[in-house]
Amino acid sequence: MNTSLLSTFLFIHFLAFVPASIISINQESTPFMIMERNLAISAALNEAVQVHHMLSSMDSSSLEVRTQSAWADCLELYEESIQKLNRSMFLTNTMQNNIHVQTLLSSALTDQETCKDGFIDFSLAATYSKLFPLNESSENLCKILGMNKAVMASQTSGLASEEKSEGWLLRNRGLPEWLSESDRRILQEAPPPPDLVVAQDGSGNYRTIGDAVATAAAAQKGGKRFVIYVKRGVYKEYPVIQVENLTLLGDGIEATIVTGNRSVADGATTSNSATFVAQGRGLIVRGMTFENTAGPENHQAVAVRSQSDFSVFYQCSFKGYQDTLYVQKGHQFYRDCDIYGTVDFIFGNAIAVLQNCKIFVRKPMTQQTNVITAQGRTCPDDPTGIVLHECFVTAAPDLKPVQGMFKTFLGRPWKEYSRTVVMKTSLDDLIDPSGWTPWNSSNFYLDTLYYGEFNNTGRGADTLHRVNWPGYHIITNVGEALKFTVGSFLNNIPWLGDTGVPFTPGL
Repeated sequence: MNTSLLSTFLFIHFLAFVPASIISINQESTPFMIMERNLAISAALNEAVQVHHMLSSMDSSSLEVRTQSAWADCLELYEESIQKLNRSMFLTNTMQNNIHVQTLLSSALTDQETCKDGFIDFSLAATYSKLFPLNESSENLCKILGMNKAVMASQTSGLASEEKSEGWLLRNRGLPEWLSESDRRILQEAPPPPDLVVAQDGSGNYRTIGDAVATAAAAQKGGKRFVIYVKRGVYKEYPVIQVENLTLLGDGIEATIVTGNRSVADGATTSNSATFVAQGRGLIVRGMTFENTAGPENHQAVAVRSQSDFSVFYQCSFKGYQDTLYVQKGHQFYRDCDIYGTVDFIFGNAIAVLQNCKIFVRKPMTQQTNVITAQGRTCPDDPTGIVLHECFVTAAPDLKPVQGMFKTFLGRPWKEYSRTVVMKTSLDDLIDPSGWTPWNSSNFYLDTLYYGEFNNTGRGADTLHRVNWPGYHIITNVGEALKFTVGSFLNNIPWLGDTGVPFTPGL
């Protein structure tokens, strides 16, 4: 066994026997806690490197086609996980940086879980177990999330009480603090001239979004925001946005449309079925429609998969059936958007808030049940979740005449610690009185999930006959509800500033 593997092996087994008392929440213990956390991250990094090396050394040509597809996803996902873990090792010890470490650890964990999900998509769980024997990396990352949460708690205990108040969190109103003043102006009514123009008729710099993004990657300097205007048209392509601080401006919903039809039924993993993939940090998109036209019969078929940390989608539309909007990881904010789908059509493990959005439930296949959300948190200390705030949920035109034939639920637990909150949202009468549904007949995760409702309205909002699960909450305490507002949930620090865009930081 080499030194790297030995250190990983020893620390993994140390983690297994760490008593809860070792993570004492007091200021004096913080230096030790940080050292302990960093050692654990180093061990997790070594383990991820070893897995990546194993994957890259495999002869993929010997694998069955679907296994090849899942293997290729895993190779990329473990590379991303390694990058996140590496970055988390070199941040100075401040409250804000440790919040960022929590996000990086969450993303690394999500990457590794997504690798597993790719095999499950094709009913290849046994193949995954064979390729990844005794893989405890996800469990270890969950423990490290707990360690880092304890570090943050020890730092929070040193803050003045007024700094921890709601006023500290919500001092200003506007878009997220991660948006600079110039970024905010981009989202107002009169954005600045774009750096590039995409137009199918040849009147711009490029005819495809992909070509324009490739140029942006080469031309962008010093991390300066790069703006691409995408003119009205139907773009049949599969853009992957790896550039950081990129803005895409369309001509509006149903005017600028990006369309595709990949699906799991056709051999793609759920991740790679996406029509549009957002990867680069700080993506801003306004006035575009993204769709996957594979149809309900082709099962998982993603319109947008976003792993862009600190991203904003404003006045956009997402159209699909099963798995329409994949909020995969990172901080994500959706404002004034339309989302269409049938099964699990808002899903993933991001820290995601959808505010003032319209959610349209479509007609599914015969015998199917509609489920709006499927949140994928696997660790109790992961800061992730899906929040619907001041949204409107109703039947799409194709479902409306027959909505009595199909049940519709707010969500179901995709993973063990699934967390979804619906607040101050108008729920039409298509919502089943029970509100929520188990993942399947096994009733998994009903005591570990967190599902909450607060001050919803409409004929589907009555909680009298809601599920009686240990993890379901009718939120009556304003303090509890405030935890899931934009100002608190998306970053837990003062992050709001003035903007011309309508925005609600609190309740």
